[in-house]
Amino acid sequence: MSLKKIFLKNYFTYKLYIYYNLYIRNKALIKRKNYSQWGEDIFIEKYFINRKKGFYVDIGCFHPIMYSNTCLLFNKGWSGINIDLNKTSIDLYNIIRPKDFNICAAISNFTEESELFFDHHFSPVNTINKFFYDTSNKKIAFKNMTKRKIKTQSFDSIVKKISNLPQINFLNIDCEGSDHSVLQSFNLKKYQPDLICVETKDSAGKSNKDSNNIFEYLRKNNYNFIKQCGPSSFFQKVHSTGA
Repeated sequence: MSLKKIFLKNYFTYKLYIYYNLYIRNKALIKRKNYSQWGEDIFIEKYFINRKKGFYVDIGCFHPIMYSNTCLLFNKGWSGINIDLNKTSIDLYNIIRPKDFNICAAISNFTEESELFFDHHFSPVNTINKFFYDTSNKKIAFKNMTKRKIKTQSFDSIVKKISNLPQINFLNIDCEGSDHSVLQSFNLKKYQPDLICVETKDSAGKSNKDSNNIFEYLRKNNYNFIKQCGPSSFFQKVHSTGA
């Protein structure tokens, strides 16, 4: 039996493993030049080079250190909202970023009961998107997959509980095949983030099935594509210059 399975047997050992994961395995106390998988955070930090403090929203946040697109911003003094459908991810965030709003929820543009394809507690590919699950490499992920029901929520229904919500500067979406529906649930006209990062390609560089819809949706909402980092596409808000 693996060390992970032994530690996940009860709540006390689970908490020990959470701290091990953060401070031993992922060396949370050692600051790095970048954390994200494809260099996204390097571009994000440069984009906001003159903003010492700001506010991010990370939907499908997964882990506060590993593959994180917002850890550099957090280290710089930013704060934000971190949302993931996996409670373990939120437990990790509550330790590392206790002053952030860390919320366990599945975001969608529809409020409905959905099926969750759960790989494991520390997996980056847990998903409610059946197409993503069906087309995933089962040799790597979902070897011990379990299914359960989960109720999806809109972003607005969650943040209405947060008083004095700051201006959102950066929106990050990484939701394993559900990026388009998550993006549609986010009221861009209301929140108007300066920069949006959303996955439109797979790791091999092939456009995913929602890529064109994402580009068109953002174009209609006055966002221009400005950068590609691996699977992640960046879009910048186009501000009106007036007459």
